[in-house]
Amino acid sequence: MNQQKLMSLLGLAQKAGKIVSGDFAVQGAIKSGKARLLIIAADASESTKKEYQYLAASKNITVFCVLSKEQLGGAIGKALRAAVVITDEGFVKPITLNLQE
Repeated sequence: MNQQKLMSLLGLAQKAGKIVSGDFAVQGAIKSGKARLLIIAADASESTKKEYQYLAASKNITVFCVLSKEQLGGAIGKALRAAVVITDEGFVKPITLNLQE
């Protein structure tokens, strides 16, 4: 995985308005079916990870645990973020490919 490239892709997705972040917004996007990909910060608490993974599994959404909360937030120009959701299929493919490298 190329961290710098991933953070750039997340930044682009944020500028395009295709990222949802923040606890309630992320949960809402997953429950409403808008979420296409869920990224959880590697340093999020175990209970947070379990909660998001359970929600994502119920809607068949791919989940990755990467970056720190600081990096995840920084990539999208926000404060610390435990999780972000990508809502656009166009961004899911390049992000997923980068994460699988």
